[in-house]
Amino acid sequence: MSSNKKIAAVVLTTLALSLGTVSVANAAQAKPKSEAAKAEHDAARAEHKAAHEANHQAREALVVSIIGIDEATIKSRLKAGETLGAIAGAKKSALIAALVAEATKNIDAAVAAGKITAADAASHKAGLTEHVTAKVDAVRGAKGEGDGKDGPGHGKGKNH
Repeated sequence: MSSNKKIAAVVLTTLALSLGTVSVANAAQAKPKSEAAKAEHDAARAEHKAAHEANHQAREALVVSIIGIDEATIKSRLKAGETLGAIAGAKKSALIAALVAEATKNIDAAVAAGKITAADAASHKAGLTEHVTAKVDAVRGAKGEGDGKDGPGHGKGKNH
């Protein structure tokens, strides 16, 4: 092999090894970024889930305080096919008003936190009383309506 060919082979080999090292270094640097993004996503998801659960618990406590019946009895009656409105009886209108007020407060908080726009908030509030009334009057639980979860706010649809 001539000396020019040897030099060319050494240069190509060195270049290939250098590029391989750069690729490995870039991959090593990219991995922590993707792991960091995944960790950030997981943390945001856990925070959202905790906030959702806290809202759910607050809504259940509100329902119990308005109706004056313990949570277990309400859940049992919902599973049996009664509506929350029927369980509330004469307190149905007070229950609807309280749930609308709570939802309005949550919408306003979302605007203040920058999660939704004022226009979105107005849209959500526009049919809020009708939406809450429909939820209160909906049969859920064992009857197959809803998503299988108990309590107010868990029915068909994504806006629970």
